[in-house]
Amino acid sequence: MTRRRWLQRRFELGLAPDAFPDVIERLRGTPVRLEERTRRLPPDVLTRRLGDDWSIQENVGHLLDLEPLWECRLDDLLAGELELREADLTNRATHEANHNDANPRTLLSDFRGTRERIVIRLESLAEDQLAHSALHPRLKEPMTVVDLFFFVAEHDDHHLARITEILRSG
Repeated sequence: MTRRRWLQRRFELGLAPDAFPDVIERLRGTPVRLEERTRRLPPDVLTRRLGDDWSIQENVGHLLDLEPLWECRLDDLLAGELELREADLTNRATHEANHNDANPRTLLSDFRGTRERIVIRLESLAEDQLAHSALHPRLKEPMTVVDLFFFVAEHDDHHLARITEILRSG
């Protein structure tokens, strides 16, 4: 089955604040799902690349690499900025990080810690902080905190599905 490419996706935005608890639970669950998906895999499976595509371990590292962007975009929204800061669409940080040389348990632990910090911040927000929107620089659509973290959860799932695809490729 052919998967949608991330940069070609469009998103249903304009989520109501009452969707936020569900979004937070998806975010909270990503570290557990990553750990479950990868914990019994030998190093050669974790680091195997299919052509120029990232390995399983590089996909995990990429999720870790983007956590600071999500935090900064949250800061942008809470500060009342009109536009969210841009992502590096070349993914230079992931390409240069040599995630295949890292300890996979460390990558997972670092991701879990960073994601927990974000979830704690999100859980502390008051409902009125969810209302401000800022323009997403690539999508050219306004996003609230709820929309942004729905987008993050979709990104998480995109990479989890990619990991499954790599595992199925054998």
